Amino acid sequence: MPITANDPNRKTWLETSENTDFPIQNIPFGVFLTRDDVITIGSRIGDFAIDLGALHQLGYFEGIPLTDDIFLQDTLNDFISDGKKTWRLVRNRIADIFDANNEKLRDNEEHRSRVLFTLDEIEMQMPVQVGDYTDFYSSKEHATNVGTMFRDPDNALLPNWLHIPVGYHGRSSSIIPSGIPVHRPQGQTKPKDSDTPVFGPSKRVDFEVEMAFITTDANPLGEPIPIEEAEEYIFGMVLFNDWSARDIQVWEYVPLGPFLAKNFASSISPWIVTLDALEPFRTEGPKPEVELFPYLQSTGKKSFDINLEVSLKPENSEETPLAKTNFKHMYWNMSQQLAHHTVNGCPVNSGDMMASGTISGKTPDSYGSMLELSWKGEKPIKLKDGSERKFIEDHDTVIMRGYCESKGRRIGFGEVSSQLLPVFEPKKK
Repeated sequence: MPITANDPNRKTWLETSENTDFPIQNIPFGVFLTRDDVITIGSRIGDFAIDLGALHQLGYFEGIPLTDDIFLQDTLNDFISDGKKTWRLVRNRIADIFDANNEKLRDNEEHRSRVLFTLDEIEMQMPVQVGDYTDFYSSKEHATNVGTMFRDPDNALLPNWLHIPVGYHGRSSSIIPSGIPVHRPQGQTKPKDSDTPVFGPSKRVDFEVEMAFITTDANPLGEPIPIEEAEEYIFGMVLFNDWSARDIQVWEYVPLGPFLAKNFASSISPWIVTLDALEPFRTEGPKPEVELFPYLQSTGKKSFDINLEVSLKPENSEETPLAKTNFKHMYWNMSQQLAHHTVNGCPVNSGDMMASGTISGKTPDSYGSMLELSWKGEKPIKLKDGSERKFIEDHDTVIMRGYCESKGRRIGFGEVSSQLLPVFEPKKK
């Protein structure tokens, strides 16, 4: 089935800016609260949010096999469960409805008033209920930098790293949409000059520039997903800020990996951009440096050219750009990650989220974390207001943006923006 929504010549009757992240060729999916306090599943073109529940009730998806309530839910999980054929049919239809040459909705003022919202009339919600969350560690540059800092520079990568997409199973309860603040975590840390740990607020709170993909129902228990079929089960992608407490992590991560250092929060951009929308921006990733087992051998262009930026904004001050990197730097692609995740028969469900791990490039201005940018705090970063940062301070806001751009075409993710608040203080009774 062709992806007609991607037609680069298609124009929309909605007023949009030329450099919007959300042209009619994007058509992402999300969940929002409307001006009438109703939660609905929607899409977005330019600065307009589209109520898909209202569109469905008004008959605009006629001919597509959808249940009556598919867009009247508070998550996308059931829609994602319908599979790629349905996603593509719906996305193609939305593109047709808002095409400049289609007057059906354009010229129906009553329908438009029910379907369209400006962004200041909505409040974005978590787009999916995340059942399971996996965090990979798939940037060779990032893994090398961390290995150089904390182990042996001559053997920065652990022996398994070039053979498997290293990852760990994390929590899903604290994955939150953009705009929700995060409290500085507390936990145990071990000062260098002490033989015993201390308890208190983390002094090294960090961000990690990542992306995450969301899956559909994929496989029953015991059945692996072949690498050549992996993308059939990937709905789309979001920006992902995996907050980290580096001092807590150093003390706790041996022998079972991150725990409290990671599970206090991860922030995502609220609009899921489909793999179909990213199709024009496919690219090849790095070549394997060792021979891989057959189940990890992928062919074709399995990565995507996604520009990523991160900035830091102190309270009552302007933001300072910190780094620019690109998703195409990832050594392990999503197909390899999903094939590896399921090779032992682990089932994957609708709404599962799998993060890339920190995405760093080869140069210091492309590092994806404060840990690397300040090199463990040894090289403080100067901000526009004259202040310096080694790690994130209370009331700082971290802003990540991502977009694809080629031949005048742009598909973006918007942003994920989150402020770090002081340690949570319970209200006095």
